[in-house]
Amino acid sequence: MEFSWQLPVLVIVGFVAGFLNTVAGGGSLLTLPMLIFLGLPPNVANGTNRIAIILQNVFSTAGFKSKGISTFPFSAYIGFVALIGALVGAQIAVDIKGESFNKILAVVMIIVVAIMVFKPTMSLTDVQERTKGKYFWLSLVIFFFVGMYGGFIQAGVGFIMLLVLTSLNGFSLVKSNATKVMVALIYTLGAVVMFAINDKINWSYGLIMAAGNASGGWVGSRWSVKKGDKAIKVFLVIVVVVMSAKLWFGDLLTEFVTRLFA
Repeated sequence: MEFSWQLPVLVIVGFVAGFLNTVAGGGSLLTLPMLIFLGLPPNVANGTNRIAIILQNVFSTAGFKSKGISTFPFSAYIGFVALIGALVGAQIAVDIKGESFNKILAVVMIIVVAIMVFKPTMSLTDVQERTKGKYFWLSLVIFFFVGMYGGFIQAGVGFIMLLVLTSLNGFSLVKSNATKVMVALIYTLGAVVMFAINDKINWSYGLIMAAGNASGGWVGSRWSVKKGDKAIKVFLVIVVVVMSAKLWFGDLLTEFVTRLFA
């Protein structure tokens, strides 16, 4: 690989993706196209991206813990079932492409953030974390499928986890983000094993980009704790609007730019 321009690009994109993934989600919608642009086949880019995700979530988890934010052992329980799901998802991972997939993902992202941002404000008596009884068992079932999706493609899974953790478990956005990165760390370890076994990882690109993801994750975790839920909601809306527009109109924009400079 050449280090003339790929190295700084991978680190910068990794930093932005690490910050986005930690505070909201959607960072893989930046890193996957970049890895493919650098010449990796889509399925190899999918596997390579997981190396950066692991290191990012190690630093994100440490960042939240340094601020006293943790949902252990609940995060470990749902992370374990997500790991089982991720092994299944990664095993059946295929070439991710197609205009229809991008548009479906864009709609899902908008629906998720709309529910999170515009749901009725709960009173203080309603703001209780629900991690026991039926909520615990329902969380295990849901996060098995979350892990399956994360193992399969990863892109957009952060939005899904935020929806579940805030709506079902009653976590604040700050605690939801702390739980999200811990769960993603656990299940991504399983996904990496499956991609590595099938020789679908470019370790050079993955480790270089991981340096950016890790620093972005550390900054994002501490920023989200400092700014609180209101700032995260604003940031979340901006990210979803931009990412959804990119998914929906990406092909049109690419064609326009190509013709403009042809």
